Amino acid sequence: MEKSTTRRSERLGEARRRRGAKAVSDVRRGLILEAAQEAFAELGLAGTSLREIARRAGYTPGALYSYFASKEEIYGALLGESLERLNACVAAAVAEDAPPAARLRAAAVAFFAFYRDHPRELDLGFYLFNGVRPMGLTPALNDRLNRRLRDALSPVESALIATGRPPSAATRDTTALFAQIVGLLVLQHSGRIRMFGQHAESLLASFVDAIAGDAPPDG
Repeated sequence: MEKSTTRRSERLGEARRRRGAKAVSDVRRGLILEAAQEAFAELGLAGTSLREIARRAGYTPGALYSYFASKEEIYGALLGESLERLNACVAAAVAEDAPPAARLRAAAVAFFAFYRDHPRELDLGFYLFNGVRPMGLTPALNDRLNRRLRDALSPVESALIATGRPPSAATRDTTALFAQIVGLLVLQHSGRIRMFGQHAESLLASFVDAIAGDAPPDG
C-alpha cells in the first residue's frame, strides 16, 4: 500500500513538472513570436535576422532554435495563427440560417474589417496576397497557409453557390471580391484612397451588392 501511494505521488509530481515545463515553453514561444512580429513589421522579412528577434525577445540566438529552425518558420507560425483568427472572425459573422445574399455580405465585410482593424495582421497577410514566397518556407507549409486563406473566403463562395450560381462562376466572383478587398486595403492603409475622396467601406458595399445582384434571386 505504501509503495503504491509512493508511486502515485511520483506520477503526480512528474505530471505537474511536465505541465509546468510546457507552460514555461509556451510563454517563451509566445515572447519569441511577439518579438518577431514587431521585427517583421518594422524591418520586413528580408531585413529581420534571428539575432534581431532573439534580442527583442531577450534570448540568445541559439535559444531560438529550440522552438524554430529559421526566421521563415517563425514567419509561417505567425501567419498561420493570423489566418486562424481571420477564419474565426469570418465564421462568427456569418449566420448559417441567413439568406445567401446576407451571408455573402457578412463574410465579405468581416474579411475586410479583420485586416482594416489589425494592420499588423495585414502586414503578415501580404505575403499571401502578393505571392511573394519567403525562402525557407516549405512547400507543405506554404500550401497549408494558402488553404487557410481560401477557407476564409469559402463562406462567400458557398453563399454564391447557394443562390444557384454555377461553381465556376462562384469561384470567379469570389476571386474578384478578394482582389477588390486587397486593393481597398492597400488604398486604405496607404491613405491613397483620399486622392479619390472615397470610402473603402462604401466601395466594398457597392461591389458586394453588384455580385449579389448578379446572382439568381434567393429561393
